[in-house]
Amino acid sequence: MSNKFPMALLACALLAACAPQSAVKLPVQPLVDGARADLAILETTDVHSNILSYDYYKQKDDPTLGYERVATLIKNARAEFPNTVLFDSGDTIQGTVLADYQAMVKPVGCGEELAIYKAMDAMGYDGGTSGNHEFNYGLPFLSQVTGGGMNVEGASPKHCAGPHFPIVLSNVFSARDGKPLFRPWAVVDKMVTAYTADGSKVSVPLKIGIIGFAPPPIMEWDKQNLDGKVTVTGVVEAAQRYVPELRAQHPDIVIAILHGGLNTAPYTPDMENGGWYLAGVPGIDAMLLGHSHTEFPGPRYEGMKDVDAKRGFVRGVPAVMGGFFGKDLGVIKLALTWSSGHWVVDRSTTMSQVRPICPKKNECVAPDPEIAPLVHDVHQAAVAYVNTPIGNSDHRMSTYFADVGDMSALAVVNAAQRDYARHELDREHPEWKDIPVISAAASFRTGFGGPEDYTDVPAGSLTIRNAADLYFYPNTLAAVKTDGAGVRAWLEHGAGRFNRIDPAKDGEQALINTRFVGYNFDQMQGDLAYTIDVTKPEGSRIGHLTYRGKPVKDSDPFFVVTNNYRASGGGNFPGLDGKNIALAAPDGNREVVVKWIQAHKNLTATDVPKASWHFVPVKVKGPLVFTSASGKESIATAAGLRVKQLKDNGDGTAVYRIDLGR
Repeated sequence: MSNKFPMALLACALLAACAPQSAVKLPVQPLVDGARADLAILETTDVHSNILSYDYYKQKDDPTLGYERVATLIKNARAEFPNTVLFDSGDTIQGTVLADYQAMVKPVGCGEELAIYKAMDAMGYDGGTSGNHEFNYGLPFLSQVTGGGMNVEGASPKHCAGPHFPIVLSNVFSARDGKPLFRPWAVVDKMVTAYTADGSKVSVPLKIGIIGFAPPPIMEWDKQNLDGKVTVTGVVEAAQRYVPELRAQHPDIVIAILHGGLNTAPYTPDMENGGWYLAGVPGIDAMLLGHSHTEFPGPRYEGMKDVDAKRGFVRGVPAVMGGFFGKDLGVIKLALTWSSGHWVVDRSTTMSQVRPICPKKNECVAPDPEIAPLVHDVHQAAVAYVNTPIGNSDHRMSTYFADVGDMSALAVVNAAQRDYARHELDREHPEWKDIPVISAAASFRTGFGGPEDYTDVPAGSLTIRNAADLYFYPNTLAAVKTDGAGVRAWLEHGAGRFNRIDPAKDGEQALINTRFVGYNFDQMQGDLAYTIDVTKPEGSRIGHLTYRGKPVKDSDPFFVVTNNYRASGGGNFPGLDGKNIALAAPDGNREVVVKWIQAHKNLTATDVPKASWHFVPVKVKGPLVFTSASGKESIATAAGLRVKQLKDNGDGTAVYRIDLGR
């Protein structure tokens, strides 16, 4: 799709030298029927504190992401459209080493604004909402960095430095007083350029109502931070409560800012991606989406009921979801017509679009020079921090082939988690000392974000940066009490990562089910062994499940070490809903990995568990293929995998064939 909307009034030549709105003095006069105005609603979402185009794990620039380049798109859009507003849909303050540094290593003080908010304030936002990851660092931290004064346990009543725009959130409430953590809605006043029926250009006020929503499962995902401190309602219930209240302020339009995507499954109040149902609440004129780390409009949503995945409508409501990690800018060109004393959305000429910072490979917009100087000092401090040495390794640890059996990167995580949990469980519950402890971990970086989105720790010196690469998210460690049947069900669910293979089928077959995200493919280690049969249907793929060489019975007791997200129900794994948590550790999984490496300073392959599973051999008529980063065949060979690169895709990825015949 072109980066230009087919819109008669967007040419910035209509404004003197493409000057900002405030620089052009237009007459202000009452409107009559037939007047028109076009409002460009700009959206960022899931930036995850990727302020600069920089990969802290690989220690190099990455032009394919970064808010500093989105800032360029924002300025370009403002030059293109006479009228713009700018909003953020959440998952803003967490996600990079820089974010962790400001939250956990050297926490910002009350008078210091977060780096990501400094960058956003430079662009002049009109509002935003909270995502689920805003809660990862705890409520006291969130309260402080968003301005202070949140009435929750541990939060200071002092007002602190926060973003210079309103954060709205209507479905999360303090357990102390039942009031929303942030204001549920706000009204933004703008002066916009409109055109009368005879073509005259006039300046008119526009009142824009905004209302925000977080995904309700935060109560499961961040239970340790939120349990007993906040309550949550569904997005539809919150909208039904607060949209009428907002409409009573007589805004010209109402924009719902949802940290969530689209799902047409039957609605429940704890639905993670409730955008489709939110669009059905009367009084909402446009929606800004997020959380799903994808683009709307876009092909992923083609065929969804009552969704126009080309022009960007959900049940008749214009909507956009602007990617993730600072890769895109979402734009809704909202066409407004004055009729009977109020503005009406003209859906025939309204449309949405996602604008990438890299429209083509190796063709990325330049970063806005205003952003980097704002965060220079904290960026340098974060770089220095992650380069702190913690040990050495005699072998490479990567996730290029983690989906097909290379557990080199997961083995360290599983070893660290298991040792920690065994010690803590024995200390707190000596009566459980005979119950086996196994560990589950998934590869967080398996190419979802592009050919650079893999963990790759070479042999040699190990730093905090490497540990952060091995464990990407700031989860806290948890252990659940289950049994052999629960372990099997857990593994069966994770095996949904694979498509079902037909041995008799001619031609290529894709091994990996790309609809099943890699971070939900949990692989278990700790004296456990099993096989995966990809010729069988989902739910019956795990075989030869043994512990210390003996078959696992359904009734055998186990502790499985994981993270707070998974233990509390994240990923919808069977039997995991937070009720069987035996250990909720105060320490983060990443910190556990760091300390384990420090205790095994000269790490060898014998210090970590060997691969615990393999595919059941299957001979197929055509090749089994999957995609990974190009030029990595030797890594697979070193891991003992029968993998061969078939085709370089020319974009940093390649198609590989894997031989499962023996």
